[in-house]
Amino acid sequence: MNQTSGVYQAYQGNSYLFGGNAPYVEEMYENYLADPTSVPDSWRGYFDALQHVPALDGTDARDVPHLPVINAFAERAKQGVTQVVVASAANPELARKQVFSQQLIAAYRNVGQRWADLDPLKRAEREAIPDLDPAFYGFTDADQETVFSTNNTFFRRETMPLRELLNALRETYCGSIGAEFMYLTDQTQKRWWQERLEGIRSKPNFSVAEKKHILDRLTAAEGLERFLHTKYVGQKRFSLEGGESFIVAIDRVIQQAGAKGVQEIVIGMAHRGRLNVLVNTLGKMPKDLFAEFDHTAPEDLPAGDVKYHQGFSSDVSTPGGPVHLSLAFNPSHLEIVNPVVEGSVRARMDRRGDTKGQQVLPILVHGDAAIAGQGVVQETLALAQTRGYSTGGTVHIVINNQIGFTTSDPRDARSTLYCTDIVKMIEAPVLHVNGDDPEAVALAAQLAIEYRMTFSKDVVIDIVCFRKLGHNEQDTPSLTQPLMYKKIAQHPGTRKLYADKLATQGLGETLGDDMFKAYRAALDEGRHTVDPVLTNFKSKFAVDWAPFLGKKWSDAADTAIPLSEWKRLAERITTLPASVTPHQLVKKVYADRADMGRGELNVDWGMGEHMAFASLVASGYAVRLSGEDCGRGTFTHRHAVIHDQNREKWDVGTYIPLQNVADNQAPFVVIDSILSEEAVLGFEYGYASNDPNTLVIWEAQFGDFVNGAQVVIDQFIASGEVKWGRVNGITLMLPHGYEGQGPEHSSARVERFLQLAADTNMQLVQPTTASQIFHVLRRQMVRPLRKPLVIFTPKSLLRNKDATSPLSEFTKGGFQTVIPEHSTEVHKHASAVKRVVACSGKVYYDLVKKREEKGAHDVAIIRVEQLYPFPHKAFATELKRYPNATEIVWCQDEPQNQGAWFFVQHNIHDNMLEGQRLGYAGRAASASPAVGYAHLHQDQQKTLIEAAFGKLKGFILSK
Repeated sequence: MNQTSGVYQAYQGNSYLFGGNAPYVEEMYENYLADPTSVPDSWRGYFDALQHVPALDGTDARDVPHLPVINAFAERAKQGVTQVVVASAANPELARKQVFSQQLIAAYRNVGQRWADLDPLKRAEREAIPDLDPAFYGFTDADQETVFSTNNTFFRRETMPLRELLNALRETYCGSIGAEFMYLTDQTQKRWWQERLEGIRSKPNFSVAEKKHILDRLTAAEGLERFLHTKYVGQKRFSLEGGESFIVAIDRVIQQAGAKGVQEIVIGMAHRGRLNVLVNTLGKMPKDLFAEFDHTAPEDLPAGDVKYHQGFSSDVSTPGGPVHLSLAFNPSHLEIVNPVVEGSVRARMDRRGDTKGQQVLPILVHGDAAIAGQGVVQETLALAQTRGYSTGGTVHIVINNQIGFTTSDPRDARSTLYCTDIVKMIEAPVLHVNGDDPEAVALAAQLAIEYRMTFSKDVVIDIVCFRKLGHNEQDTPSLTQPLMYKKIAQHPGTRKLYADKLATQGLGETLGDDMFKAYRAALDEGRHTVDPVLTNFKSKFAVDWAPFLGKKWSDAADTAIPLSEWKRLAERITTLPASVTPHQLVKKVYADRADMGRGELNVDWGMGEHMAFASLVASGYAVRLSGEDCGRGTFTHRHAVIHDQNREKWDVGTYIPLQNVADNQAPFVVIDSILSEEAVLGFEYGYASNDPNTLVIWEAQFGDFVNGAQVVIDQFIASGEVKWGRVNGITLMLPHGYEGQGPEHSSARVERFLQLAADTNMQLVQPTTASQIFHVLRRQMVRPLRKPLVIFTPKSLLRNKDATSPLSEFTKGGFQTVIPEHSTEVHKHASAVKRVVACSGKVYYDLVKKREEKGAHDVAIIRVEQLYPFPHKAFATELKRYPNATEIVWCQDEPQNQGAWFFVQHNIHDNMLEGQRLGYAGRAASASPAVGYAHLHQDQQKTLIEAAFGKLKGFILSK
């Protein structure tokens, strides 16, 4: 036994920590040093207390763990090292330094990325970070060869001299990849990252073939941009130059995802680099892109869109088989495509029965300014792990050009250290990577997809690069960023740097030039630049949209159901299991619905909805209903989800009758969403865009909440078909009604939707009876036409007995775009009618009540239930019933500059008879949707109803 062995054995024998508990205690202590929250509260309190126990030498040194010191001594003993300092009560210095070495490791894991070599332009000075400096812990040059335990690291050595340990930490965490993951609360995931990064010191080991492929992708990225820059001078294309490594990253993600079993990938991105992705990733034929630049592409859409908004799809070969790629159509609202992509992915997952996203992958590409500045990013991230919206994790790639969109100073671009800090809200790890190191970019992409496929969570690749040209090709960035663009002008380009690097490795002096010439030849000939693109592959999960394309508008649809089917469905959805104890109010609702199903009571709105859903799922159409509080219904009319009063857990304490309609029914899904409008509506639009056989409904808690999703309405729902040819059958339910609840809870902004209505782009309806909601929901699926449907749903009418419908209206008939006058007294004396009041919505019931009070049977009241497309034929038919009527009045609850008035004027006028005059009865124009004082609301309501029967003032139109 040598001297060192004796010292080690003596230390081992005298240490009070030896025994069965020592490894357990020491490991907990090391975890505590790295992250105090990672140990149980009882142990944390104990360890906290130890920090205040004075050391034996009278200093304030912290208590130290012994096991790492013991391991270090043991290793030195095995290596025959004889010059050691005995860690004992007489000399605790080495033990303290062992603790400090562990703190140093933890520091590099936590903040090492702040010293990473990330900026290709080398503009920023490295800031001082004391935690990463050995001197901060008291280490000196004399400690460089001192051996310390590498406990809980993955450097493949149990002990290392301080010098080697520092080199390993700096190579791993301060090289071309700066990793952020220590904020993850899951220890398994943290150790996964430590093992992956430390095991290779963040350095890839690619084969010659892989390196050549990386160069090939860089050549393609740069080659396309150069070609376009010379051939189409000054035309906008939002160049990728300076960020060519992005093409390497997305290529690597796709190939590695395919190798792991992914079969579909949906990509969402804004302008920067989009044309490059279309050609060099998805395989769009260069000649087709050039035709768009030359303005010779076919213009077969009513409006069309610019080339850098266009979507595309293709099938490419990967090591795991064919992968279908879809680039989502995208407007200029940057990150708004994020939830649309997520919804599209979720629809594809549901179609495949892929509950964890192992077959379908979303990729979102962000700009550095947009990911930090756009609120929809946060809303979409918040959906990531929720049950109704999870897509198994998204791979985010940031093209970080360090300047934002136009002229922003980095100090004004955001309030966070990194543009990606927003993703920490969902504990998504981030790999910051230098865009001038394409191998590091490829490695980051590979690690990202491995993490996503392993843990089904979001992950971010932040490619720190630059933008060679301006925001667009007509911009001059040096006007506001002179020094930055002097550096950019001197930069040789990532492709040149990497080609030179491979040349020094013996891969050929002319390899880079040869590749560039070959790529240019492919462009000149208009050939594919992606090899191989599969042209004849078709997945069995592909959706056939053919039955819904090219259909002309028609209101006709067979939406009634047989009486026997009505009763069967009604019984199924109103019979609750004995094991479920509903709330007494809910029990009463379902008892009444059972009576409605038997025809013993008129059917109310909630039952009308339920029967529409039940009949659809029984016929094979799925239903997906989401929104804030939509399971119960904001106004407690729906109760689609019954909560057992004796159990609280959601998964075992609820019962959904509509999921128990038939043995082989289609799915019925109802989701109480997060408190978000924009992202949730975008998600549902994306879902509906990929599933024409599901009735996809988003319901606003109050109609005015749709204001928060206006971008989705403007850029997708209203215009997606005329811009991109994308048909979509999403349905919006927007509670609307003037009941004195103030400005924010009265109006769903009917006028905004009507202003967007053109080209039969969507359907805008305001049903007033239970049978009408039944028929319009069924019409949305039964009719072979997919157009967005906006339903302005009621509030007070949900419980108004006058709005209920007899059973016969469900077993025959259909949705009425115009509901005729119901009064038999008016019908008997139709020739005596002098005035026709036309209206839409709740105000109808107020008008009928006032007419009865007045006995004004010379006034006919008709309801326009479908505001757009305006039902000219049905409306004209009703006017002709009253040939002697000289006055037509449009009556509405909304202020004159809002509601339907400005839209319906010319439509009514087109159908008026000779000599008739048109007037308005409603609230005066207002800057606010409604008043906030109850008494003022009542006064206004009384006045507008009186005006509908009074002397016509301010004639608007005559014929």
